[in-house]
Amino acid sequence: MTTLLVSSVAVGPVAAQVPLQSSVCDAQNLPGIIEGFFQITTSLGIMGLVVIWQADSLVDMFTLDPEQKRGLKRHKRSAMKSAVILVVLGPLYTVAGPIMGLPLAECVNLVPW
Repeated sequence: MTTLLVSSVAVGPVAAQVPLQSSVCDAQNLPGIIEGFFQITTSLGIMGLVVIWQADSLVDMFTLDPEQKRGLKRHKRSAMKSAVILVVLGPLYTVAGPIMGLPLAECVNLVPW
């Protein structure tokens, strides 16, 4: 009787967590919506990087002031860092999410390609 009581109390919290994880993954269209949103934002971020890079290069061709050239280089570097972070976060979440036990990581693939 004691073993049955202890096992039911010990299993209770674990059993309470299982519906939460399955309900996140079982929600209709939620994983697909999240994946699509991430792919769209990643694509827009990469296109934004290309536009910023090209615009800065064009302005750099007509700029004579060395301080403005350094500012443009800093702006290009900042845009590149932002794009790299945007592209790296999805795969990092996809790999690290299941290890950390995040419920959404089990059913959502955030790799943009």
